[in-house]
Amino acid sequence: MKQLTRIITALLFAFTAGHISDAAAPPPPKLSNAFFPFCIDWHDAKKRSFKEQADMLKELGYAGVGHIWLDKIAERLKTLDDAGLKLFQITMKVNIAPDKRAYEPQFKDVLSLIKGRGVQFCLLISGMKSSDTAGDARAVEILREMSDLARESGAQLLLYPHVNDWIERIEDSARVAEKVDRPNVGCMFNLCHWLRADKSRDYKPLLVKAMPKLWAVSINGADERDEKPGWANYIQPLGRGSFDVCGMLKTLKQLGYKGPIGLQCFGIRGDAKEHLTESMKAWREYSARLVADQK
Repeated sequence: MKQLTRIITALLFAFTAGHISDAAAPPPPKLSNAFFPFCIDWHDAKKRSFKEQADMLKELGYAGVGHIWLDKIAERLKTLDDAGLKLFQITMKVNIAPDKRAYEPQFKDVLSLIKGRGVQFCLLISGMKSSDTAGDARAVEILREMSDLARESGAQLLLYPHVNDWIERIEDSARVAEKVDRPNVGCMFNLCHWLRADKSRDYKPLLVKAMPKLWAVSINGADERDEKPGWANYIQPLGRGSFDVCGMLKTLKQLGYKGPIGLQCFGIRGDAKEHLTESMKAWREYSARLVADQK
């Protein structure tokens, strides 16, 4: 009987010690950049509500989400607040054509909703031929007006390079942001659009030049080259594709970039939870690898 008691006691001690050890284990090292997905609504096979999205993102370890367009902002904020998550970005359109409305009047109402939350507005700017500097003066006028409107809210305005838009390249974003010369107007680098618009694959000098105003970056899994139309190979879950995303993150880290990093999810079909789980796994692996490199 004494022998049996000793065996049971030893087993209980080993089981308890194992659980204590697991609980006390430090979390894996990670980059300090906030990591969040955007464009997760449109192609999710489960068609999740905002609340379901927030619950899913919380479970998977994301810091928040990016929102597309200016509608339903109040609902999005409520579901994120309830989950303890952040609204990082709102994407909206701007048109610099002289005969078009520059931006939606709803912008002013949304600014009051997000006041003090540190939200970034990602501006898709069209209205002229891509990269045409003839549009700079009109753009500066519009963006300074928007900057004035946004100042009290604490929001930032990011010039979002998008293939076939007037602001198509990070060079366009940096050039115009410099001309606007406002403390709340900056740049964003988008991997998938850079891959489509720029054939050089030499991103470092572009990032160096943009750094003073580079306040957001988006990444995703991607192939190095894809001559076919569409985004199937230039937007994949993180960890897939032949392009070295971790190498680009290393460059950003070396340049001192500390801003948020968005995960582009446009066009990725199926259950969003599956590809978001895959991408988070890759992000944690990249993050741990880059933190370990500095030791």
